[in-house]
Amino acid sequence: MRSSGVSAVLISAAELREALAGSGIRLLDIRWALGDPDGPQHYLDGHIPGAVFVDLETELAAVPSPARGRHPLPDVVQLEKCARSWGLGAGDTVVVYDATCGMAAARAWWLLRWAGIDDVRILDGGLPAWTATGGAIATGPEPDPEPGDVTLSSGRLPVVEADAVARWRGVLLDARAGERYRGEIEPIDPRAGHIPGAVSAPTAENLDADGRFRAVDDLRERFAEFGSGPIAVYCGSGVTAAHQVAALAVAGVEAALYPGSWSQWSNDPKRPVATGV
Repeated sequence: MRSSGVSAVLISAAELREALAGSGIRLLDIRWALGDPDGPQHYLDGHIPGAVFVDLETELAAVPSPARGRHPLPDVVQLEKCARSWGLGAGDTVVVYDATCGMAAARAWWLLRWAGIDDVRILDGGLPAWTATGGAIATGPEPDPEPGDVTLSSGRLPVVEADAVARWRGVLLDARAGERYRGEIEPIDPRAGHIPGAVSAPTAENLDADGRFRAVDDLRERFAEFGSGPIAVYCGSGVTAAHQVAALAVAGVEAALYPGSWSQWSNDPKRPVATGV
């Protein structure tokens, strides 16, 4: 597959169909959404043939805690064990998808890139784009894949922790919905508002009307409006912030992820909170 520009991050449904005619493609189904525990059933009800279901809560995150947040980064040894159970091998191209415009799949994209897999793509538009272009759908379970031999190691993508975020001198993007950033609502975490100095950059605005990533030039223009300097991104728990990092990567910009995000920050009474715009 091509490996420059948008294709380094994304793959279209048409490109995926062509790639699947060859070999070495590993498909991961990341069917997850906040408040929806039925990802495994959604997978059984219909998935891309050959895809392996990946549980975001248990395989793409460590055990949650107030001190670390709702979706802490998993231990890389455990992540490697999971990746091998999905059949991932050295040199494989991995394609991740969901049914929510990449909001969950981007977590897998980020983690696998962070852990050293070079060629990981997000299916642009996800399962709806696949079916809209006539892609086949399978139901029920798939045969267990042959165990893979992939070797993972952490630290291949930049990460920032709370103390570094507190003294961040670049651009800090809050990827949550604007009303959560402003502190008008907070349905999940203990305090409403945002990290002082952060700017509101809702992840949903990375997408076009069809639920696909916006064009490269549009994304570059969007992110240029937030200012210059090193970029760090957070959200509620470090999941949709990965989508923002992916959108920045499409635009050719590197960004660091704050994994604990608001779920960690707001649980620490010593951390200041801002509201409004």
